[in-house]
Amino acid sequence: MSVDGPAAPPPADLRPAPVAEQAAATEAADKGGHGHPGFWTLTLGSIGVVYGDIGTSPLYAFREALHAAGHNGAAIAREDVIGLVSLIVWALTVIVTLKYVLILLRADNNGEGGTLSLMALARRSVGGAMTVFFLGIAGAALFYGDAVITPAISVLSAVEGLKLVTPVFDPYILPITCAIIIALFLVQRHGTARVAQWFGPITAIWFAIMALGGFLHIADDPGVFAALNPIHAVFYLAKHGYTSLIVLGAVFLAVTGAEALYADLGHFGRKPIQSAWLGFVFPALAANYLGQGALVLAHPEAITNPFFLLYPSWALLPVVILATIATVIASQAVITGAYSITRQAIQLRLLPRMDILHTSAQQVGQIYMPQVNGMLLIAVLVLVVSFGSSSRLATAYGISVTGEMVITALLTFVVVWRHWRWPVWAAGLLMLPFLVVDLIFLGGNLPKIADGGYVPLAIAGGLMLIMYTWVKGTRILFEKSRKNDVPFASLAKSLEKSEIVRVPGTAVFLTSDPETAPSSLLHSLKHYRALHQKNVLLTIITAHTPRVEEADRVRIEPVNDSFTRIFMTFGYMETPNVPKALGVCRRLGWKYDIMSTSFFLSRRSIKTSETGNIFKRLQSALYVKLAINASDATDYFHIPTGRVVEVGTQMTM
Repeated sequence: MSVDGPAAPPPADLRPAPVAEQAAATEAADKGGHGHPGFWTLTLGSIGVVYGDIGTSPLYAFREALHAAGHNGAAIAREDVIGLVSLIVWALTVIVTLKYVLILLRADNNGEGGTLSLMALARRSVGGAMTVFFLGIAGAALFYGDAVITPAISVLSAVEGLKLVTPVFDPYILPITCAIIIALFLVQRHGTARVAQWFGPITAIWFAIMALGGFLHIADDPGVFAALNPIHAVFYLAKHGYTSLIVLGAVFLAVTGAEALYADLGHFGRKPIQSAWLGFVFPALAANYLGQGALVLAHPEAITNPFFLLYPSWALLPVVILATIATVIASQAVITGAYSITRQAIQLRLLPRMDILHTSAQQVGQIYMPQVNGMLLIAVLVLVVSFGSSSRLATAYGISVTGEMVITALLTFVVVWRHWRWPVWAAGLLMLPFLVVDLIFLGGNLPKIADGGYVPLAIAGGLMLIMYTWVKGTRILFEKSRKNDVPFASLAKSLEKSEIVRVPGTAVFLTSDPETAPSSLLHSLKHYRALHQKNVLLTIITAHTPRVEEADRVRIEPVNDSFTRIFMTFGYMETPNVPKALGVCRRLGWKYDIMSTSFFLSRRSIKTSETGNIFKRLQSALYVKLAINASDATDYFHIPTGRVVEVGTQMTM
């Protein structure tokens, strides 16, 4: 099924909308800096949401780097330990600090960040190039691969710490992990507004405990500070040849989650995110990795799980519990990000409509999508059970993030060159080193494909196929419907002169093209042979910007005494609410009474064609399946069901 709706809007960012009451504080914090009263609140909040994912990487990143280097339980040379720690520290420095914190946070789209916000800026600068558009779509699709693997590997790696408390827990690691994940997804329908206020403080404690564990063991071998010299990272790569490529795939686990820095820009603001990283998060991570390195240098047997062995046996259980809570918080951020990315994909007409439930009366970003939640839960549980351990899951982790980072570097080059108006050589000089680093890490992750890296790629590829099918199918139906188009201007003029029966009230016809008569209007005239006293052609537009001011929400264009065109504009991070927006019309002088208004929608029944090759027939079947399962337009646009009239038509793909 398909219903007449807004025309396909321009691409934009697919990330969570800022909390309404935080928006002003975010802007003021960016302008006013540390002196603003909301600055430290936003900084603390960013630690919980923005850095939750990257904050769980120490659980497994250094361990997997040691295993990738071929030292799984075996002795390891001193220079190799220092080289691995140096690789991790400088990956955090180059990718996170320089690329994301210092450069990308300045490339905002009206205060919002993320791959598709970057794409929107780039397309505006180069005139809507399709290459830029597909890069943005690919980046968004790769996010879903990360959204599935992050909860699986994070929670599983934390729960595995119980084996160090006592081997008795070993058979129960998978059941406990699955139980935590199921509980995490089941509570989503209730919203996270109440518990989210604790995310920042709990994650801050987690980083403090990580830093403390690192500092306690740096003294085991202070020579580990040599890792701060990047020459040791370079020597390691030069010495180990192909093995170093495998190691880079594991080292990259230390920076997974860095994309959240840019993606959550609109939620917290640039300065709070920068201050949290430079003043607290980065030092804590560096201290922990240095401590793990010193521990392995002094006690090579700690190679089995250097993170949890940083802590004395009496503190192990509390640390495991805190680690589990931290991984749940990190997973929560990814899950809510998946909701937001899906909502905006729907707004952009890249996906069919789905049910969107708001779980908070105060925070517009707090939404719950049952269909997305169910699919994510099943996918995460399948990964946990199939792979069985965080080490095996690590082979599947990272490739989607590196792909997204390569795309980000390419789009940033376009933005710096065309939007910031830098000379092409200067833009290349700025971004080429980061692109090279990202490509090296992508190369390091490519060997993972056969061992599990195909999982996020398959997820991203499937989503890109779905998006492509939906966009293409919608375009085909639109072009077919245009064959029977009647120019609205001529129809309105002829109806004005006719003696057709007029009935009291207002009729609102949703249409994507205000220049042609909606099929719902034509069928209404054909079957009822009557016209309402007032008639509105309503076109809903998705803007380039994340949100639209109420003053710019509605534009009214009178046509004649019988017809009016109304254009409603919503930001790509807003959920359209037609009745509420129509209420704005009263302030503009247009009378509106919901009890005397009927909304006319055209519902298409789509059948697959028996012609064409097998691929086209399969695509048609997929489109029909997506259309049938799409949520009702009445609910999506928040139109009262008792005021809706649907007129059916049948079309063949």
